[in-house]
Amino acid sequence: MEKDSINKLFTNLEGAFDINEPQEGHQNRFLDKLQEKESVITSSKKNISFWKPLSIAASIALISFLAITGLNNETTIEEQVAKISPEVSKSQIYFTSLIEEQIKELEKENTPETKKIIEDTLFQLNKLQKNYAQLEQDLINGGNSKLILSAMITNFQTRIDLLNDVLNQVETAKKLKNTYDENFTI
Repeated sequence: MEKDSINKLFTNLEGAFDINEPQEGHQNRFLDKLQEKESVITSSKKNISFWKPLSIAASIALISFLAITGLNNETTIEEQVAKISPEVSKSQIYFTSLIEEQIKELEKENTPETKKIIEDTLFQLNKLQKNYAQLEQDLINGGNSKLILSAMITNFQTRIDLLNDVLNQVETAKKLKNTYDENFTI
């Protein structure tokens, strides 16, 4: 069947084939045109190879710019809390600095005798900080503002009281150790 289709095709095309010899210089003209095309292709490849890294760099710069501006547009939790209650923001700065000072004092007192109590205190402070972060989120989400603000202040007071108690215990332990060392004679 296929041979019949092919034979039929050639029979229909008979006489339509160009069987004349090409004109003189045809091969030279063909090679010239081919070289022209190759030079155009080569120059366009050079242009493409130059633009490709440039376009990649531009894309990266654009994505970076969008990411940075997108991140800068988002307000932090502290900024949102400050919008809701500016007093809390001021109190937070004061209490946070006070707590940080007391933590530094506590870490200075870190000895083998006080190591366990200091570690436990820092663990409890971390839990209280997480609780405070949840209170901030609740305030932003529109909870009972007065109740949440009161809980936030109580959280700060609890952390300060905890640090004061531990610092007093450390001082007491140091005094007892000094008293014991003075009374102990060889």
